[in-house]
Amino acid sequence: MSLSHAINAARSGLQVSGLRADIVANNVANATTPGYVRRSALLSETLAGPNSVGVHSDGIARAGNGGLTAQRQSLSSDLAQASVMASTWQSISTRVGDTAAGSGIFGMMSDLASTLKAAETSPESKTNATAVIDAARTLANEFNALADMAANQRAEADREIADGVNVVNRALKQVEELNTRLSGMDRTSSGAAALMDERQRVIDTISEYMPVETVARDYGGVDVVTKEGVYLVGGTARQIEFTPSNNFGPNQTVDNGTLSGLSVDGLNLTPGATEYSAVSSGMFGALFTLRDNDLPDFTAQLDTLAGDLMSRLSDSAVDPTKPAGDPGLFVDTAPASGPGLAGRLSVNAAIDPAKGGEIWRLRDGIGATAEGPPGNSDILSAMVDALTSARSLNANGFQGSFTSSDLAATFASRTGQSRISNEAVLSSISTQHAAAIKAEQAQTGVDVDTQMQELLLIEQAYAANARVIEVAGQMVNRLMEL
Repeated sequence: MSLSHAINAARSGLQVSGLRADIVANNVANATTPGYVRRSALLSETLAGPNSVGVHSDGIARAGNGGLTAQRQSLSSDLAQASVMASTWQSISTRVGDTAAGSGIFGMMSDLASTLKAAETSPESKTNATAVIDAARTLANEFNALADMAANQRAEADREIADGVNVVNRALKQVEELNTRLSGMDRTSSGAAALMDERQRVIDTISEYMPVETVARDYGGVDVVTKEGVYLVGGTARQIEFTPSNNFGPNQTVDNGTLSGLSVDGLNLTPGATEYSAVSSGMFGALFTLRDNDLPDFTAQLDTLAGDLMSRLSDSAVDPTKPAGDPGLFVDTAPASGPGLAGRLSVNAAIDPAKGGEIWRLRDGIGATAEGPPGNSDILSAMVDALTSARSLNANGFQGSFTSSDLAATFASRTGQSRISNEAVLSSISTQHAAAIKAEQAQTGVDVDTQMQELLLIEQAYAANARVIEVAGQMVNRLMEL
């Protein structure tokens, strides 16, 4: 090798060492930046004919593992779905209460039975009668509150769907714009690497709402496709359509057209739909499941519980003074409204002093025209028997023979089981997601220790090239002295 070739080779080595040092510094500085992917220099030998005369950079490479990234994105969708489901059922279960602590609707049902037994023992006591009315009013209010909670949860799910659609639509447009910017630049440059990082973060946002995959295209672009094969970005971004609602009664469903589903260019993406294009997971999967399935089922079971209670105490055998078919202690304030009884349940105004009624009718009968003997406990005894007798039931998931307390306990137990089941799913997916993130970061993330070792090698290479130039300089000086 000639002296000039040696100097040129060393000079190129110094330039490449500087570039590599800059890349390492950038990697270390962004080690904790979300979505940052480790960079490295692409190096090639510089040849002059058959001879090597140095080294040069062909650009900057991003570390990547498409398989691990796809797996992590899929688990991100599942994790988002599981998180929404678990948190919602946690709040529902807490509100409903449980049988172990005797709280919530089960405890209130037990309180009603206890106060009726006390009134049966001392039918002349107005204090005991007042306790029965208070317990009944508290129970009715709880039914109303639980029905309102379910309706509010459905409304919140609908609002979150609308917000999520806006987020996803903006993200899809961003992917299109980033594809365009990348197509017009050197994709081995540091600027292109930064744009690719940004695009991956945007796609990660989309994957939280719905599971998606990416398909590499020419000129650095990617298409975004749902797991079911619907293109969301295919050159240009397609917009997801959804119309928020303002009404979430028991009769409002996506099947009858009173609630909106998801669609894109006429393809039905609504989770739970029978079409192949229906979204299977992500936050959209959870929100639609809650809005259209879980919460309506919860409301229907609550109506069944309220209907059983009202029916037991409206039986003519319990109170022979009232006309057959008329309500007893509890009434439906809008009986022609169909589903939604739990939200309309109320204490009979004829008995409730707060509504102008006479409390003695609790003992003497709703149809009684005058106060009867204070020691008569026949109707109170019949009410206690009605609550404590086992009745056959086969509706909205309840099947078997239940007392009123048994039915309330079953209802509370089911909400607790739903909470436990969803929390178990969340725990499992969280573990898998954390493992996927760790595996992906091992391939694409920044290990500061490794980068420091790389920096030591760069320093050694820099020193070696500098020494070559120094020796070459000494040789030139020596030649000049001859």
